[in-house]
Amino acid sequence: METRVQFRVDEETKLLAQKAIARQGTTLSDACRKLAEQLAEDQRKYENHDTWITEQVNQAFDRIDSGEAKFVTHGEAKSIMAERKAAIRKKAV
Repeated sequence: METRVQFRVDEETKLLAQKAIARQGTTLSDACRKLAEQLAEDQRKYENHDTWITEQVNQAFDRIDSGEAKFVTHGEAKSIMAERKAAIRKKAV
């Protein structure tokens, strides 16, 4: 089902916008429609990512709660990464 969207702008804004969009070979209505579709698509992507990241966080906490994973502090993570990087550098030489 389609919905009609209306809004008000002053006459000068409307005329300038129509001229600008006419240079691109389209209409103001089509440009507004395209913008609305782009905004909707951006929102879909945002909502999908938000759902995905929530699932990832919940899975991580589930693994910690079940004992499958271990929480490490930032300092521990930095130390582990430093050791791994040193080992890689040592192999490269």
